Amino acid sequence: MINKMYSSNLNKLALTSIFVLFLSSWISLAIPQNETRIPVDMGVVLDDLNSVRGKIWLSCIKMALSDFYFCHPHYKTRLVLNTRDSKKNVVAAAASALDLIKNHEVPAIIGPVTSMETSFVINLGDQTHVPIISFSATSPSLTSLRSSYFFQFAQNDTSQVKAISAVIKNFGWRLVVLIYIDTTYGEAIIPFLTDALQEVGIGVSYRSVISPSAADDQIANELYKLMTMQTRVFIVHMTTNLCSKLFAKAEEIGMMVEGYVWLTTNGITNRLTSMNSSVIHSMNGVIGLQTYVQKTRELEEFKLRWKRQFQKDYPHIVVAELDVFGFWAYDATFAIAMAIEQVIGTTSSFGFQKPNASNKSTDILESFPISPYGPKLCQALSTTRFPGIAGDFMLIDGQLQSSNFRIININGRGARTIGFWTPLHGLVSKMSSTNSTCHLGPVIWPGESLSVPKGWEIPTKGKKLRIGVPVRDGFTELVKVTIDPTTNTTDVTGFSIDVFKAVVDMLPYALPYEFIPFAKPDGTKAGTYNDLCYQVYLGNFDAVVGDTTIRANRSLYVDFTMPYAEAGVVMVVPVIDTNKRSAWAFFKPWQWDLWLATLISLLLVGFVVWVVQHRTNEDFQGTTAQQEVGNVIWFSFSTMVFAQRERVDTNLARFVMIIWVFVVLVLTINYQASLTSIYTVEILEPTVTNIKDLLRKGENIGYIPTAYTYEMLKQVGFEDSKLMALGTMEAIDEALSKGSANRGIAAFVDETPYMKLFLARYCNKYTMIGPIFKTDGHGFVTLQVFPKRSPLLPDVSQAVLNVTGGENIMNIENKWFKKDSNCQDFSDPKVSSNRLDFKNFRVLFFTTWVASGVALILYLVRFSYMYRDVWNSETSMLRRIGAMLGKFYEIDPSRSNQKADVVTASTNLNGTESPVLGQNWNQTNTNSVFSSDSEEQRAPSTDRASPEIATTSTESAAAVQEMHSITPAETAQ
Repeated sequence: MINKMYSSNLNKLALTSIFVLFLSSWISLAIPQNETRIPVDMGVVLDDLNSVRGKIWLSCIKMALSDFYFCHPHYKTRLVLNTRDSKKNVVAAAASALDLIKNHEVPAIIGPVTSMETSFVINLGDQTHVPIISFSATSPSLTSLRSSYFFQFAQNDTSQVKAISAVIKNFGWRLVVLIYIDTTYGEAIIPFLTDALQEVGIGVSYRSVISPSAADDQIANELYKLMTMQTRVFIVHMTTNLCSKLFAKAEEIGMMVEGYVWLTTNGITNRLTSMNSSVIHSMNGVIGLQTYVQKTRELEEFKLRWKRQFQKDYPHIVVAELDVFGFWAYDATFAIAMAIEQVIGTTSSFGFQKPNASNKSTDILESFPISPYGPKLCQALSTTRFPGIAGDFMLIDGQLQSSNFRIININGRGARTIGFWTPLHGLVSKMSSTNSTCHLGPVIWPGESLSVPKGWEIPTKGKKLRIGVPVRDGFTELVKVTIDPTTNTTDVTGFSIDVFKAVVDMLPYALPYEFIPFAKPDGTKAGTYNDLCYQVYLGNFDAVVGDTTIRANRSLYVDFTMPYAEAGVVMVVPVIDTNKRSAWAFFKPWQWDLWLATLISLLLVGFVVWVVQHRTNEDFQGTTAQQEVGNVIWFSFSTMVFAQRERVDTNLARFVMIIWVFVVLVLTINYQASLTSIYTVEILEPTVTNIKDLLRKGENIGYIPTAYTYEMLKQVGFEDSKLMALGTMEAIDEALSKGSANRGIAAFVDETPYMKLFLARYCNKYTMIGPIFKTDGHGFVTLQVFPKRSPLLPDVSQAVLNVTGGENIMNIENKWFKKDSNCQDFSDPKVSSNRLDFKNFRVLFFTTWVASGVALILYLVRFSYMYRDVWNSETSMLRRIGAMLGKFYEIDPSRSNQKADVVTASTNLNGTESPVLGQNWNQTNTNSVFSSDSEEQRAPSTDRASPEIATTSTESAAAVQEMHSITPAETAQ
């Protein structure tokens, strides 16, 4: 209800305004006026005044003058149109401009229509200082003339190239075909359009140039040629007349069906309303760009007024619709009228400067009059600003600033909007949207298809793909070319060929192809791999299949598929058995730091046990210092093989020995395992591991003649005299066997696949080191090389991933990478085992050292406490330390005879053992660390047991009783 009331008020306001304007104009006409009107001739050059299009544009120009002077009745100037018809002829357009300038002295000319006609007339304007204003010539070549007297009141064709590239990129197409008219209008946009496409990664696979006078047969032949190509995305830029013939013929021969993509520039879609309905029907599914004109109330009112006036002037023309060129013609006339009034309306006289009559120059241009108003008119036009019918009117460098586009999809008898493009936000669904990632609306493609075409097809009527393959002298397991001289047929086999065939089988469509060897007439190779890749760029091959490495220089002119094999540059060197060359192999299981740590631990444990056991255990007692040291060393080293005979009877010593015995057990097991592997397993080590060592020693090194590794070796610093080209496996084996000293080589450098093949045959003699080079120029072996932005590339790369990710690649590898029966698996090369070091057992050693330290500290604390009276005496420090050492070396009398008492108590009076004690002693392992040895198992020392104790039965019984009566305090000692 509110909208209806608002609309009613607007209508009333509009009627009131019209009535007031009419009344004021009637009053102004009724009042006598003394102001004079200055008629100014205005030149207009159109290409066909008898056509509907020419009548529409001329009516817009006339209506612009009528509206302008209706709004400005007091202006002094009045433009008088002098219209000329160029008849769509460049010479006629130039002649018309000459006539208007020379005979009518027009200060400005509107037109001509086409870009080619305008380019001629611009030169006349420069000579006579007459501004040339075109509302329909959109070619960027006109602005390149850099004329200060030319104004392009139409949208320049270059303003749409980024919009076109955005549309192509939105659908994911990588290649397009450009179809354009063979005129200045058609050719001028192509460099700008190509650059815009390349900026977003889209290539131009072909350029189809059609003459403006081409017959239907010529157009059909060109379209048939396009049908044999893979690309199915066509960008059309031509006049509407030629466009009508093109799409009619494309529909006739079957190119307006599913799978094809057609996109037109705004030069076609801007004039869509003037096209025949049959032509529009033939363009079903086409996407086009239209200059965006915002719908306003003023625009709609203008359309209604123009419609009424046109039907009044041309009642016999029933169908006539305005387009954006009519809007531009209206705004251009409005701007010229304003500039004329600003320049000429303020002068008292009007006229051109006549040429000097005495000048008899033969130059016809010098006889023309010069407009004195040209520079001022140019300045006035450049600064003119007003809200026009087609939008805000503003010129920058003589060009209309209008860059927004509407993207349409032609269906049925018209077009529907699927999106917009602006320089600020790119593709948007609505003009008010600011989302730069917006997608276009749904499109009905040719053939009434709703699915987006992939942009390319394998042409059923085209030729097979020409697949170039390399010719190799060696390593033919990858690619092998065999030519049958009798039948002159070529058979191509190998690992790479089988992978390619598996990839083709994975494709969802048929891919006809033929292998063409890259060879000379005599069958030898025709060049390097760089030359082979360059043949794709030149168009001699459609693709390359083989062991072609991805390199930076090659990627500049071709594209590669996904890799199917790793190809780092590696080095193959001979191997030797290092175990058979050393008599000191038993030292190899451990590193020097582990040997040192073991020695320190042995001495530390022996010393701590001796300190703890010295006073109470006669096994750790000696008559001399040398004997004491010998006991410590003997005990320490005997624990390594568990051969110690000394008993350990204190808890502190047992605590240390428990930890140390476990450490010894772990060390012994690992030492035995490593030593066994050294003497029983063949350990092969490479003769060299660094290519820098070869360079420093001046060794010879080999390479494959056609490989790029030669360049890398030269960059490292190898001289040509140290490099040897070898092409076959046999030659490589022979050179490596000789060695560098015997005119052979010390190493061979090449890519991983070739070296794997070599090691599969000679695995027992050589090993692979590397990769030794890591540069951006290589990295993988690829299956195929395609031209830049080939539409086949994504599908083939996907198929390569499917093949390499399944069992197919394993079956193909097993077929071609056969190993000799005596060879082991070269995927797990034999290398020397790692030697054990201190880091492997540092926790065990640290534990031993800490336990020994703790035991030693506890013993010293207890010993100091027992003899605190000695330490606290009032003598000097040296005397106290000497006294404490004396106490330490004293034998504990309560423990010195303990062993003899126990042994005596275990013997009966009649010379037999006590059943209980004898059983306990016999069950004790004589080699145990914690056991006490019996007198029968050890030769007794004469100074440690008296004969009387062993022979007197009563004293033996007393000894047993005394042993059982020992107090806990004495035991702790």
